[in-house]
Amino acid sequence: MFEVVTKRLSGQRGEGVEDETPSGHPHRPRIGLALGGGAARGWAHIGVLRALDEAGIVPDVVTGTSIGAVVGGCYLAGHLGSLEEWARSITRRKMLSLLDVSFGGSGLISGSKLVSLLEGTLQNTAIEDLDRPFVCVATEIGAGHEVWLRTGPLAPAMRASFALPGLFEPIFLDGRWLVDGALVNPVPVSACRALDARCVIAVNLHNSVSARGTTVLGSDPGALSRPPQADTTPKPKNARTLWRNQMMGRNGLPGIPGVMIESFNIIQDRISRSRLAGDPPDVLITPRVGSVGLFDFHCAAEAIEIGYENARRMMDDIHAQVEALAE
Repeated sequence: MFEVVTKRLSGQRGEGVEDETPSGHPHRPRIGLALGGGAARGWAHIGVLRALDEAGIVPDVVTGTSIGAVVGGCYLAGHLGSLEEWARSITRRKMLSLLDVSFGGSGLISGSKLVSLLEGTLQNTAIEDLDRPFVCVATEIGAGHEVWLRTGPLAPAMRASFALPGLFEPIFLDGRWLVDGALVNPVPVSACRALDARCVIAVNLHNSVSARGTTVLGSDPGALSRPPQADTTPKPKNARTLWRNQMMGRNGLPGIPGVMIESFNIIQDRISRSRLAGDPPDVLITPRVGSVGLFDFHCAAEAIEIGYENARRMMDDIHAQVEALAE
């Protein structure tokens, strides 16, 4: 059974909190790591974790939304290396092979192939069996509740957290239909605070595009012809080629998932700004991953390196905050 918590962990603050942190320093502040959503750009989280590990920064609690939940869960389960190896091996062709089309379902992709990969790696790992507290953030359809998954099988919790509406089918857990947690909490700083993290390090992947949110005056309607470089060749008759083009796009025309994810990313960016302003982390890492498309899962090497380098540049700030908040 999953333990689901809506909004706040009411009455559970401090539960299970020990005096000594995982790093072995009893006077060091309890550190929380909040990993945000961001689709393929989420591979940058792997680089951030590598940099933190090199610097001896060991988070006491981890929270994740969407791809952040996948990376964070694999990290705490001891499979970050396996995840990184798999991510670096992804090609466009391999990515397409994992997109199992769902006919008649409530999403373009069922997600069963991806879940099978997670389950094969994580086996029967449960969230409560991890060596540190972990929260997967999801959203309940209909009610709009922010749901924190803290117990139960890890793989299905991850699956719920990254179920992008319209792209992946929702997942039914404990009487609730759940979708991507980024709809309500793209960077789950609040979950870290609720788990008594005194120093919260957050990774926000939605701050890499300059001037996002700018108002642009409409152009001349007569200019609404074909976009530059748009493909005007006849559509292929081969069903497999047509499906590939629809999913991945071609010649300047974005694919279906790309349109959905980019649109969703704008929503996440606006929500992230609001939530981070109301509950700011102590350290905010913002990897500049704008060069990696949200559906460019085959660009893991680039995203990981960007995350690593950005986190390294933040190490002085991180150490300063840890020292300032030490008891």
